[in-house]
Amino acid sequence: QLVESGGGLVQPGGSLRLSCVASGFTLDDYAIGWLRQAPGKEREVVGCMSSRGGASNYLDSVTGRFTISRNNYGNTVFLEMHNLKPEDTAVYSCAKAPSPRCARYYYGYSYWGQGTQVTVSS
Repeated sequence: QLVESGGGLVQPGGSLRLSCVASGFTLDDYAIGWLRQAPGKEREVVGCMSSRGGASNYLDSVTGRFTISRNNYGNTVFLEMHNLKPEDTAVYSCAKAPSPRCARYYYGYSYWGQGTQVTVSS
């Protein structure tokens, strides 16, 4: 199970930190991705971190602004988001990969949580 929190309404240029608590599996054994879906758009992979705190990669539009980190002891994954833009508005979900390696597309993940809403607006 994956449960996200930390979303909300923020002004352009602001920051948010999303959390994802995992249960029922050993977080350290799998890559974890963050997905987002805006109204009327396809779900996309914002970023992913491979297992055991390995390599991470990000969507071009968020590179330099978003960072994924893990707290394996607490079975939690975080998504730090800075300099937020209106186009970042979406429901953000964390997702478990079926292996230690990241998947490029959302359908490459085994499952994801219900998500948390992020709205960037003035």
